[in-house]
Amino acid sequence: MNAAGMSSLSTNTAIGLVLRSSVEWMNRGASLEDEVLSLFDLMQTRLLRYAVSFGITLQDGEDIVQETFLALFHHLQRGRHGDNLHGWLFRVAHNLALKRRMKILNNPVGGNTEQVEISDPNPNPEECMLFGERHARLASVLQALSIEDRSCLRLRAEGLRYREIAKTLGISLGSVSASLSRSLARLEQADKR
Repeated sequence: MNAAGMSSLSTNTAIGLVLRSSVEWMNRGASLEDEVLSLFDLMQTRLLRYAVSFGITLQDGEDIVQETFLALFHHLQRGRHGDNLHGWLFRVAHNLALKRRMKILNNPVGGNTEQVEISDPNPNPEECMLFGERHARLASVLQALSIEDRSCLRLRAEGLRYREIAKTLGISLGSVSASLSRSLARLEQADKR
């Protein structure tokens, strides 16, 4: 092999290494994107429900969910840890929903908040009346709870563990336990009436 062949070989090898690392980086990005998209499919409804529970519109809630998953993609792309992504997603959605709510409260533009309502399509009139009364009792108890108690209850309903709730809300584990016990006792008492 002559010098020109050696030079060509080493150049081809260098280009091959650069191309291979670029392909690996692109494949990592593609697989990372696939992972985030599959997590989006799994969690979007739960995060949307949680975001809307802050009293923001459905459209704002959808924006928050998109921003949350965009933040997740960038978080993972930077090589940060992927431990407890479930709790991490709720923490980011929580913070974004609070910011959006504060922005709305500080700049009221007369926007109506949309309510997400789930109902049985074929209940009989008596069931409707009983359900309405029970719903009103429980809703009044929920409204009377502190913001922290409501947040603890929502996050627990979404399946987060006590430690995850404490980390998400920035409170102690004991506070989460006391809050949930207090809230559940009040709801149970209202449900017995």
